[in-house]
Amino acid sequence: MEYFKKLLELLKIEREEDLRSYQQLTESSSVASRRANGLSWYPIAIRGSEMSRGDYLTVEIERTTHQELAHQLRFGASAVLFSNHDPKDRVEGTITHQSGNRLKITLKTDELPDWTRDGKLGIDVLFDNNSYDEMQNALKQASTALEKSEGNRLIKILTGQTSPTFSNEIPHYTIPKLNRVQQQAVDKILAAQELAIVHGPPGTGKTTTLVQAIKALIKQDHQQILVVAPSNTAVDLLTEKLDEEGLNVLRIGNPARVSERLQSLTLDGKLSEHDSMKQIRALKKQANEYKNMAHKYKRNFGRAEKEQRKALFDEAHKLMKEVGNTEQYMIDDLLSKAQVVTATLVGANHYTIRGVKFHTVVIDEAGQALEPACWIPILKAQKVIFAGDHCQLSPTIKSNEAAKAGLSTTLLEKATQIHPEAVTLLEEQYRMNEAIMSYSSKVFYEHKLKAHDSVAKHVLFSEDAPLAFVDTAGCGFEEKYEGTSSTNPEEAAFLFKHLTQLVNTAGHHYTADNFPTIAVISPYKQQVLLMKELILHSPELMAYAAKISVNTIDSFQGQERDIVYISMTRSNNEGSIGFLSDIRRMNVAMTRARKKLVVIGDSATLSRLPFYSDFISYAEEINAYQSAWEFADL
Repeated sequence: MEYFKKLLELLKIEREEDLRSYQQLTESSSVASRRANGLSWYPIAIRGSEMSRGDYLTVEIERTTHQELAHQLRFGASAVLFSNHDPKDRVEGTITHQSGNRLKITLKTDELPDWTRDGKLGIDVLFDNNSYDEMQNALKQASTALEKSEGNRLIKILTGQTSPTFSNEIPHYTIPKLNRVQQQAVDKILAAQELAIVHGPPGTGKTTTLVQAIKALIKQDHQQILVVAPSNTAVDLLTEKLDEEGLNVLRIGNPARVSERLQSLTLDGKLSEHDSMKQIRALKKQANEYKNMAHKYKRNFGRAEKEQRKALFDEAHKLMKEVGNTEQYMIDDLLSKAQVVTATLVGANHYTIRGVKFHTVVIDEAGQALEPACWIPILKAQKVIFAGDHCQLSPTIKSNEAAKAGLSTTLLEKATQIHPEAVTLLEEQYRMNEAIMSYSSKVFYEHKLKAHDSVAKHVLFSEDAPLAFVDTAGCGFEEKYEGTSSTNPEEAAFLFKHLTQLVNTAGHHYTADNFPTIAVISPYKQQVLLMKELILHSPELMAYAAKISVNTIDSFQGQERDIVYISMTRSNNEGSIGFLSDIRRMNVAMTRARKKLVVIGDSATLSRLPFYSDFISYAEEINAYQSAWEFADL
């Protein structure tokens, strides 16, 4: 099938590019540089170990220094325990839990090698072949299913070969907390036989709608539902909301946010509370004792000791087999009781639910989901619900070639275009003043987005304007290059002077406790680092440090603040704007603000792109345009 053949080719290109950049970071690099790039924990200490499934060994590790460094050691990642004494001393495994500075790794061995006693130990994350393998297998399976004569109706619909159907006879559940369009979205989800799409622009209550729809589906079908999203953070949010609604939720995988609440909803958390857990602990303890006794026969022993050692190992293995069977019984029991199972897209093929089919699969944040990853859960379903916004951030793709050839187009976007009858656009937003919202509504949502009365006119204080574009053209604020990222030190300094003035004025209207929240964002990492430095040297702003976040646009997707400042950074004679031309990213940036949005940039550079020249015209129309020259005395 041509459709899947093309996707497989694009996935191959992406995998090769990803591997190439991983090798670039790791080849001939010292442990210090791997650590700086987030690929290593070093040094580490072993805090404990126990036997686990399949006679493997699970080891608990703690990183003892450099704890502030960001890292990529995540649940499910392949990793290797190594000794820095000798490159040959290494044993591979899978990270089965990670929280703070501790993690558990299940090693492909049944005992710790001798070299682990000599110190200088570390953990390297390995290239993520597993996710690519899962995606590749899903595409191949989907292609095969489509070629069969009877075919799979859902796959045919998603590849545009046939249309989705809707039932006329469904019970109507009136949900008081939803507005008219949100209620329509739930009704469409209930009526859909194969496909429904909730298009949720910023601030429109997509998550609220989705949670109510899942509740209604369970009431209607009495069937278990699989709920997935591309990131652990998005899965965590839904897991908590569904739990708050009183549903029995089982979270497969390791949450990113480690709250007690979430831990108790995970498989590990529920297993530890299970009635059979006492029996498991006793069996594991006995198995570990047998193994420890066997280890005493390690050196200089004769035949009798050898046989004794083997007998002890056999006994330990027998007990671990019993542990495995009991664990499987417990997992089946917990699964059968769960109304909702939540996981990431790739986590939908976790060993606990690998062979399980679901009537309905819900994919949230589908606008950020790589299409090949979506097919993993879709193959388990008869009906799929997409929720997201393809006018915001698209998936992260390493290969420009694959992105341009179509990998950056999500299944949500394709399905929305092919089957508009399946889509409900949530039109009422509860976040932004209407002046902040209007430009985005015009460009991305055909003027359909409306501000709810509770937010339409809200401002910081009565004489304040909700929107400002401050034009730095002609000020000589020149951008500079640092590595692959741009910075603009003068623009950053100006932004903080402007923000300091606003904070001082707002101080007359608010107390320290109810002071507005502030985000200072830029598309460029180097500019963000520079602005983080500047804020540390500003005593006036440091007084409000708890209220101010400085970060990239991408890290604010899904979040909101009372005040948002955007540093556009680019300013040059060539009119070169680089990836500012990704207007979806700017849609995210411009729609984070509740009461005030301040965009600072060089109109001469920005105006080369119609999106920005039109935005500047819009600012002029509503008297929101200012020149940086007006603030010359700042």
